[in-house]
Amino acid sequence: MVGITAFGAYVPRLRLNRQAVYEANKWFAPGLRGQSKGERSMANWDEDSLTMAVEAARDCLNGTDPKTLKNLYFASTTHPFKDRQNAGVIGTALTVEQGLMAADIGGSQKAGTSALIAGLNAAGSGAPTLVTAADKRLARVASAGELQYGDGAAALMLGTDKVIAKLLGTRSVSMDFVDHFRGDESDFDYGWEERWIRDEGYVKIVPPAIKEALQAFGLKGADITHFVMPSLMGAVPKQMAKMAGIAETAVRDLLNAQLGDTGSAHALVMLVDALENAKPGDKILVVGFGQGVDIIALEVTAEIGKLGKRLGLSGWLARRKEEKNYMKFLAFNEMLPLEKGMRAEFDKKTALSVLWRKRDMIYGLVGGKCRVCGTIQFPRAQICVNPNCHAMDSQDDYPMAGLEASIMSFTADALTYSPDPPAYYGMVTFPEGGRFTADFTDCDKEQVKVGTKMRMTFRIRDNDTMRGGFKRYFWKAAPV
Repeated sequence: MVGITAFGAYVPRLRLNRQAVYEANKWFAPGLRGQSKGERSMANWDEDSLTMAVEAARDCLNGTDPKTLKNLYFASTTHPFKDRQNAGVIGTALTVEQGLMAADIGGSQKAGTSALIAGLNAAGSGAPTLVTAADKRLARVASAGELQYGDGAAALMLGTDKVIAKLLGTRSVSMDFVDHFRGDESDFDYGWEERWIRDEGYVKIVPPAIKEALQAFGLKGADITHFVMPSLMGAVPKQMAKMAGIAETAVRDLLNAQLGDTGSAHALVMLVDALENAKPGDKILVVGFGQGVDIIALEVTAEIGKLGKRLGLSGWLARRKEEKNYMKFLAFNEMLPLEKGMRAEFDKKTALSVLWRKRDMIYGLVGGKCRVCGTIQFPRAQICVNPNCHAMDSQDDYPMAGLEASIMSFTADALTYSPDPPAYYGMVTFPEGGRFTADFTDCDKEQVKVGTKMRMTFRIRDNDTMRGGFKRYFWKAAPV
């Protein structure tokens, strides 16, 4: 029996108030008023689809040894790198490389469901598989997409042991129906007319595919407990469910009011939301639309009650800070040409040779533990830092990303350049041992105090825009 064995999610802390966006743009686009209610998730300046996927994967693994993974799929339409395996960076951040097949999947809004189908096929042989999906899409200023989109990620662990939602079947239809597109030279989507998309796309493609899939799975529309289908048009999922004989009560909330549409990740984000509330015996139908349609049917098992606690979607949604500064949103997304000053002018070239040799330390936050005296240190070194030991070549790898730290000292620096001044950084120390100077993120002045409990989070350190946009990633500390 193959299926989902665990789930996780990630939503950035900041939530952009849609009314603030409307107030800034109503002089030009008064028609946005109808979409100005609620809030959408907003990635911090040091977050992108890759960092969000890492956080969702960590939430999903939740104590599971990542080295058991055999396959890792990363779905997104906003991969940070066009020619570098983004999934491989995630694998290194999770401290797994050997024996791992990693792959990026993109090019469509159904990339998340396509990755899930590929992952389920791979896991069928018993190989533990992790599927992650995340998007951080840009939208033109004063556009509907600016209000509709949201940033976020989901992750699903797949396998054949302790399955919480077993696979009943999958079906895919691929056809080049272009409802919108984003060319190679554009940062923004170009969309076609909504009525045409609904009548020629959704109505003619989705219901027949669902009916054929249900028949192949031996199910009826009335059997479906949770109907998961993302769409920027709020009425469409209910219409598709009705045409396929699925009860309207089964249609899952699109999460528009507090999150927004997370692009290729949204079907998996909504699936995680469904799994958080599902009971044994519930049947879930997941539909991904984009140049065709993917359909996945799952049945929840009794194992779901034994799944360990995790933040999940509800936990991350509850961890929020309202953001009413629309200018900050534009600046964080490089859509506002701010004068950064001379302090921002420094060479950000990455020595790829050093990155390769130190990748476990930089991407995995792997320190060392002395086999002689048990001292833990970061970074790992040839000589133990314990003055009563100083043993040479005695350190084993010691992953520290999952450990809780606390602030030992800190600085709020208003002189150094930061996209979100002042720059907070300081010494963090781990109860198990080890300390280092870390940048702080997702924090307010009131939270930064000596003794504050901090968690480590994978973030962008800086971006070498002079050489094509090589992003440097490292671990930062954020308040627990």
